[in-house]
Amino acid sequence: MKFVSSIFSEILGLFVDDGNLALQVLGLIALVALAVRYGGLAPLAGAGLLLMGCIAILALSLRRKLRG
Repeated sequence: MKFVSSIFSEILGLFVDDGNLALQVLGLIALVALAVRYGGLAPLAGAGLLLMGCIAILALSLRRKLRG
């Protein structure tokens, strides 16, 4: 059983290297989806918000990694 768990952990590591980064992006996607669906945000504005949000999340993650 430990072997199967190890394999699963390695496969998950291929897709999710930084769990915090992944959670932030998923949260951003959820918030923008809710804003477009129920908040009246235009889909094109939502796409721009996703782009800017992902760039900001990536920049902050990079800054954290460089600081130590």
